[in-house]
Amino acid sequence: MTNGRVNPSQRLEDQGITGLGAVYYNQIEPSLVEAAVARGEGKLGKGGAFLCSTGQFTGRSPKDKFVVRTPSVEASIWWENNAAMDAAAFDRLYADMRAHMQGRDYFVQDLYAGADPDHRLDLRMVTELAWHGLFIRHLLRRPDRAELDSFVPDWTVINCPSFKADPERHGCRSTTVIAMNFDAKLILIANTAYAGENKKSVFTLLNYILPAKGVMPMHCSANHALDDPSDTAVFFGLSGTGKTTLSAAPDRTLIGDDEHGWSDRGTFNFEGGCYAKTINLRAEAEPEIHATTHRFGTIVENVVYDPETFEIDFDDDSLTANTRCAYPLDYISNASATGLGGHPKNIVMLTCDAFGVLPPIARLTSAQAMYHFLSGFTSKVAGTERGVTEPTPTFSTCFGAPFMPRRPEVYGKLLQAKIAQHGATCWLVNTGWTGGAYGAGRRMPIKATRALLSAALDGSLADGAFRRDANFGFEVPVAVQGVDTALLTPRTTWADPAAYDAQAARLVGMFAENFGQYLPFIDADVRAAAIG
Repeated sequence: MTNGRVNPSQRLEDQGITGLGAVYYNQIEPSLVEAAVARGEGKLGKGGAFLCSTGQFTGRSPKDKFVVRTPSVEASIWWENNAAMDAAAFDRLYADMRAHMQGRDYFVQDLYAGADPDHRLDLRMVTELAWHGLFIRHLLRRPDRAELDSFVPDWTVINCPSFKADPERHGCRSTTVIAMNFDAKLILIANTAYAGENKKSVFTLLNYILPAKGVMPMHCSANHALDDPSDTAVFFGLSGTGKTTLSAAPDRTLIGDDEHGWSDRGTFNFEGGCYAKTINLRAEAEPEIHATTHRFGTIVENVVYDPETFEIDFDDDSLTANTRCAYPLDYISNASATGLGGHPKNIVMLTCDAFGVLPPIARLTSAQAMYHFLSGFTSKVAGTERGVTEPTPTFSTCFGAPFMPRRPEVYGKLLQAKIAQHGATCWLVNTGWTGGAYGAGRRMPIKATRALLSAALDGSLADGAFRRDANFGFEVPVAVQGVDTALLTPRTTWADPAAYDAQAARLVGMFAENFGQYLPFIDADVRAAAIG
């Protein structure tokens, strides 16, 4: 059954998935919203936004992700970071899931992952929940109707939240599982309704495929100067560090807010939408994102709202601090229609320093950029992963370790080569704490961060004076118009300078200890940039 287009030779039964109830192929947004409401999956809110709960899981489950160990990927997967699943166990999981799916209705979306036609992945998403179909339709790129007539998926993702895995039978850790099989070109997701698993499974897949083609996959947002794609900037960072907020600048064109590739042609968005955090969202601070939460079809997850007026309380984190909204990219007025940009002129690495040690911005040499990229120091923000309830300092290599199937040096060397080839300027930006650690200091003022970034991107920051940081060796601006000078020297923001010195020494030691794992794999210039 369908009210959308589908290649007649590419129905689910042609993939060996038979015995289902109704199957709805490539429904558009109104049909998916209508189905989700009729099935009791959520409520229609103000402006036609879809309000829903993801149930037990309000964040990703990184410890439940698996890669099937097969000869084709045995030598290229970073197994210390990716749990292995036996091929026979995966086959049992797939068979049991298909048996569970019998007689149930499913929603199919055939979509593109990647705005660059030379590097895109043609992907089929099969979802038990209608709103998951809407979510992935927002987040990936939508073929036109004529393209669907000949669409042949490269990979298929099946998401079945009502199915519970059996750890003993299926070779997994718990009843929740996200399993990727490169030989079968199949991803299975079970026992979690958290929609972010859909998009991050695709990101993980592209992180494996693209480096072999010389394309750098990046956990970053990106924008470019108005009417000038050659002036592109990318913003690396984990969830909650400011990728979406800082890239959605009104004076620049937004390419995308989370996942991009860097090819020989330039930058391209993997996605066709945004998945923005909404906790403490304010119309005054982020008017465009706030406006999307009252537009038709925007998915608003895990927020608390008045049952009579449907007014959303963005400050209420009683369900989770990881409240989110998902919407198509064209809901942002200054978004790129093509999802394409030039080679990055500026590379920004966003860190959320819960120790309160790092300055709000620093300029990095190429070797220092590689050091901080491989280190990936930041803080996991509350709610983005199960069990994280407050900012937790962590080293997440490449600013996205949970999504990296290959060893970090693969991505690091690829990025370093592209920086050298295209002459990008690299910056480290701290959106975390100042004046003390988390619990004692305060969050870095967003106004100051925006001012510093604007100066970095328009080139004026590079013309000013810099000092060399005694702890990390990078360059820090001495003064920037519109920014409190004290912020630029973090030690002066602490009530007790000696306490700052002790905290800084502790952080330097953590960096050195963490980076020891990469020393055998890196070049001499990066080794020389290592601290501690």
